[in-house]
Amino acid sequence: MAKELISDKGPVVIEGPVSQAYLDTLEINQALNNFRNAKRQKEALGLVANLPEGMVYIARSGQEIIGYILFHYPNQYSRWVRHPRILELGAIEVSREWQKRGLAKAILHEAFKNPVLEEYVIITTEFYWHWDLKNSGLGVWEYQSMLKHIFGSVNFKRRHTDDPEILEHSANMLMVRIGKNVSKNHIEMFDELTYQNSIII
Repeated sequence: MAKELISDKGPVVIEGPVSQAYLDTLEINQALNNFRNAKRQKEALGLVANLPEGMVYIARSGQEIIGYILFHYPNQYSRWVRHPRILELGAIEVSREWQKRGLAKAILHEAFKNPVLEEYVIITTEFYWHWDLKNSGLGVWEYQSMLKHIFGSVNFKRRHTDDPEILEHSANMLMVRIGKNVSKNHIEMFDELTYQNSIII
């Protein structure tokens, strides 16, 4: 799937899921370095694209990747891996040179046109220490509000959990989107996973 947007910096193509072979033909914007340097980030996109369940969507200007979103199974050491129908939205990033043009929402909306995602509970774990507070000019709570708005545009909702990493800071969030084809049984399984550390007296 692909969609072209017209921006003040020229046309942008939103496309995916893309293959590792296709990613190898593209350059990556050097400002895509919020999680790791740009070269390593491109390698990480290729690795996810090559996973059986992995999906990578990109925003592209010419032959340059300027934004991306990726989906994969949860980390093998997390509680979420025990659920058979969970995918994690592992990261979303738009180059600082291209921000404030609606690209994050555009990539999300293109990704969620994929009917495969309606078969899964999709989670994203948002930790404030990963947020680009310095370059965004936003405070922690403003940034959190922005993320809730962006993810909310494709029906993610914030969920409470006793996951210790989420509880490390009150700005951290677990956000969840339940696909319309997820069974009631799998929804109940997910609900049970959100609280695992309760002490029963």
